[in-house]
Amino acid sequence: MNLTLKIWRQNGPADRGRMVTYRVEDVSPDMSFLEMLDVLNERLILEGDDPVAFDHDCREGICGMCGMVINGVAHGEQRATTTCQLHMRHFEDGAVVTIEPWRAAPFPVVKDLVVDRSSFDRIIQAGGFISVPAGSAPDAHAIPVPKDDADAAFDAATCIGCGACVAACPNGSASLFTAAKITHLSLLPQGQPERASRAKAMVEQMDAEGFGGCTNTGECTAVCPKGIPLDTIARMNAEFLKASSAK
Repeated sequence: MNLTLKIWRQNGPADRGRMVTYRVEDVSPDMSFLEMLDVLNERLILEGDDPVAFDHDCREGICGMCGMVINGVAHGEQRATTTCQLHMRHFEDGAVVTIEPWRAAPFPVVKDLVVDRSSFDRIIQAGGFISVPAGSAPDAHAIPVPKDDADAAFDAATCIGCGACVAACPNGSASLFTAAKITHLSLLPQGQPERASRAKAMVEQMDAEGFGGCTNTGECTAVCPKGIPLDTIARMNAEFLKASSAK
C-alpha cells in the first residue's frame, strides 16, 4: 500500500504548529497504525529529519497511551479499537490520512501528536484511595456483590484513560472518563466509605482542570475504545448531586 500522510507537527505548547505531508510506500496491510508510523520515523531518521513524536506503550489496547485523531475521528473510524490495534487493511491503497493530536485546553501539546494528560491523573488523585484494609487476598465471594452491580462496575473499570472522549466531545468534556472512575468504586462494597466525598472531589477537580460540561451529544461513547455507555455519566451526576446535598 502507498499512502499520503498529513501529520500535525508542533514543537511545543507555545508553537503554532502546522500540517506536514509525507509519503509512505510498501505498507503491509497487516501492519498496525503505529507500526506504519514506525516505518515513517525510521525513514525520517535515516534522512536526518526529526521523527514524528507520538505516545505508545503496551501496543495491546490496554494502556491508553496511543491516542491520536485519525481522519477526524479519535482512534480512527474502526469502532471499539485503540490506535495501536487499528490495522492498515482498514485503509485503501492511495488514501490520504490526516493525523492530529487530541485537541482540548486541558491537554496541552508536548510535541507533535503527544499531549500532556496529567489532568486525568489529578482527577484520579482527587478521588483518593479506598480505606478498606488491604491484607491478603480474600476468599472468593467473601463479600457478595449483586450480579448487575458487578457487571456495571466491571464495564466502568475497563476505562483506560486514553482521552478519546475528551477529543471527540464538542465541549471538551471529561465526563465519561470521570464517570467511569466514580462508577467503578461506587458500585462495589470497598468503595462505600468514601463514596460521597470521592464523587464530589473528582467532579470538582474535573471542572477545575478546565474541561467542558456534558450536553449528552454521545460523541464520547461513540469513540470510546472500551464502549463505556453514556448512562455512566448519569450515574456520576446522581452521585455528585447526592454528595453535594448531604449535610
